[in-house]
Amino acid sequence: MKRIRFLQVDEAAVLREKATERPFTGKWEKHWEKGLYVCRQCDAALFRSEQKFDAQCGWPSFDDAIPGAVREQTDADGRRTEIVCAQCGGHLGHVFRGEGFTTKNVRHCVNSLSLDFQPITVLEYQRIQTAYFAGGCFWGVEHLMQQLDGVLDVRSGYMGGRTEYPTYEEVCTKNTGHLEVVEIRYDPERVDYETLTKRFLEIHDPEQTNGQGPDIGPQYLSAIFYINDLQQHIAKDLLQQLRTKGYDVATQLRPADVFWEAEDYHQNYYERKGQMPYCHSYTKRF
Repeated sequence: MKRIRFLQVDEAAVLREKATERPFTGKWEKHWEKGLYVCRQCDAALFRSEQKFDAQCGWPSFDDAIPGAVREQTDADGRRTEIVCAQCGGHLGHVFRGEGFTTKNVRHCVNSLSLDFQPITVLEYQRIQTAYFAGGCFWGVEHLMQQLDGVLDVRSGYMGGRTEYPTYEEVCTKNTGHLEVVEIRYDPERVDYETLTKRFLEIHDPEQTNGQGPDIGPQYLSAIFYINDLQQHIAKDLLQQLRTKGYDVATQLRPADVFWEAEDYHQNYYERKGQMPYCHSYTKRF
């Protein structure tokens, strides 16, 4: 399952166009907190904090990478070795050997703009699970799902369509095939997928066929995007429970595709605005 984050112009220039940030300007160059450095574009874990060292070169440097996370390839100049994220192909920087900085004798020289940071261990990172739901305007779904204990992060975005790197304006044309979707990352030791799915089916109208509330159009349809057989089984069972109770369920059950993160101004919308959802509210159904 791949997620593609919304990138600022300077981040996109590095990750997608292979630009290089100016030395000694990056956010993570002098950063020494314990945790994980992840790909800014797709959130894949790349480097551990204990692999980081000060090469005094102006860019974050690592003498090793998480196994399988970084791919090497010949740079366009034909001389250097480029490193990219193995999951999404985003440009990270270059790798150099034989410089003698550490006992491993390797320096992954990485642009800060290619990275983000998670102050957690590898095991904690691997424990986090993900769910995807579409239930009309993603602002309201995001707001109400965030309130569940065990939910670590909710992001608004797009899924299910044909257009790569879709913008909100493109999705609103109703020609991309994308739905407004929320990505939920959660701790399965505190909340399970069944509880998340029940909450989703109780904060929007799973019977509405043409959108959600006053928001009409294919981008506002109700859908559960599953990422594995267990999620599919749980969601299918819950939808059948609703049908048994007499609900005329319109919610689609679809395999997850690439999650394209929405623009920054869509994230945590109601929290930032100090408002409440206009077309989402809780109705007990289970």
